[in-house]
Amino acid sequence: MKLIYFLAFIFLFSCSETVEDRCFAGLKEKLTFYQEKKPFTVDQILENKPDYLEIIHLKKYRSFKQDSIESIHRYESDEVQEERWKAHQKEYKVFKDYFSDQFSFSQKQQVGNKLYALGTNNLGFWLLAIENNKASAYFLGLSFSHYYINTIQQKPIINGGFLELEGSLVKIVKVPGLPGYDDYSVIRDGNLFRINLKDLIQDTDHDGYNDIFEKSFGLNPESNDTDGDGISDFDDLNPMFISSKNKFTELYELLMPQYGDTEGNLNKMHYTFTVFENDCDYFHQVSTDYRVLFIPENDNKKTYYVKMTDVTSDTISKIKKDKNNPDQYYISKSGSSYERDYSAEYKNGKWELEMIGGIDI
Repeated sequence: MKLIYFLAFIFLFSCSETVEDRCFAGLKEKLTFYQEKKPFTVDQILENKPDYLEIIHLKKYRSFKQDSIESIHRYESDEVQEERWKAHQKEYKVFKDYFSDQFSFSQKQQVGNKLYALGTNNLGFWLLAIENNKASAYFLGLSFSHYYINTIQQKPIINGGFLELEGSLVKIVKVPGLPGYDDYSVIRDGNLFRINLKDLIQDTDHDGYNDIFEKSFGLNPESNDTDGDGISDFDDLNPMFISSKNKFTELYELLMPQYGDTEGNLNKMHYTFTVFENDCDYFHQVSTDYRVLFIPENDNKKTYYVKMTDVTSDTISKIKKDKNNPDQYYISKSGSSYERDYSAEYKNGKWELEMIGGIDI
C-alpha cells in the first residue's frame, strides 16, 4: 500500500507544471496568440447563469433589432449628433466627475438621496451609485459577450429594491475586414434581467469591490488583500500577485501596453483593469502604472465569468529560448488587429528588444 501511495505521489509531482513549463515555450512550440471564444447557446447561458440573477422572459418587450436601430441615430446630421453628445455629457457630468473616463454612462435615475446610473467598461456592466458625496461601483457579473442591455429602457432600472434591466441574449459576431470590431446577433429577445440590490452591493471584506466582482475575476471576496502584500485590493495595481523584480519580469513589463495620454490618474482608476490570460509566474510579478488582472490559461481553472466573457484585449506569449545563445530569447505580443514578434537579448543587466516580424490585420 505504501508503494502505491509513493508511486501516486511521484506521478502527481511529475505531472505538475513548473515555472519552466508555465513561462517558457519548447524549442518547437509555436508562440500562441489571441483566440476568439466560442459563443454560448441560450440553454448554456440559462443553465449556467449566476444564482443571484433572475431572467424573466417577457411577453411584451422592446426587441433587440428595434433598440439597436433606434439607438444609433445614423441618419442625423453631424450638428445634431454633436448637440446630442453635449447634452449627454451635461446630463452625466456628475458621474464623470467621480469616475472620470472609466465607464460609458446611461440610464440615470434618482432614488431618494442616491443617484444611480448604468456603467459599461471593458470588463462588463456595473451599477454606479452616488450618495452623500461618495461614489461606488457594483459589478453585475453579466457578460457583455452574451447579455445585451437595451439602450432605451422602458421603465426605471431601480424598482423596489431590485435592479431591473430589459434586454436580449446575444452572441458576438466578428465583422470580416474590421479587426477589433464586434457586432451582435440576437439569440433570444425579450428578457428582464433582475438582481436584488442586497446581493449586488454585498462586499464581505469591505475593500471597495463587491463580492460579484471578486468572484468573477478570481480575487478573494473574504480578504481585502488577496495576494497578502499589505496593500488592499482596492489600492493594489496588481491585486492577485505580489510584485517582484527579476529579469524576466522586467521583460514582460517592457512589452505591456502603454497608456500615455489617458485623462486622469491611472492609479486612481479603481475600476479600470487590463486583463491578461497567462500562467507565467514572472508575468504575474510585474509592477505597473495601471491595474492588471490575470486569468488562467486552462478553462477548468477559470471562473465562470471569464470563461464565457472575452475580457482580454492584448496577449503576451511565453518566452522561447535560443538554443545557441543563453542570453537570447524570443517573445510575441498581439491584439485584435496586430501581432508583433521580438528578439530579446539580455546585456549588461538590461534587455535589448528588436522587432523581427509581425502583421497588422
